[in-house]
Amino acid sequence: MSKYLISFPSAAMVVPDGEWDAVVHDSHAVIEQAKAAGVYVFGGGIDEAVPPVLVSPDGAVAAGGYSWAPPLNGGFTVLELPPREAAVAWAARIARACRCDQELRLFGFDPQS
Repeated sequence: MSKYLISFPSAAMVVPDGEWDAVVHDSHAVIEQAKAAGVYVFGGGIDEAVPPVLVSPDGAVAAGGYSWAPPLNGGFTVLELPPREAAVAWAARIARACRCDQELRLFGFDPQS
């Protein structure tokens, strides 16, 4: 089975006034369904209140991330599924719950990590 990364950037999640509680409920329900189905690996989101730092090989720490890269933010879920079609179906479920499109990528899992 393959692992799939399903994600969205923060800016994609535009929730109309009064719908936030429903989005939270619906998104948690989809995650519970994934856990019950045995396909959930892990998930979460980037804490955007904590700025990134760039750590060099010698251990030096600099404020900020890569200046040339787009910001890394938003929510992420990794699921383990047999065919890609199943990953697309789960991504659609998450998209409905979050009220925004989801990016789907094959996750390069390293069993030695």
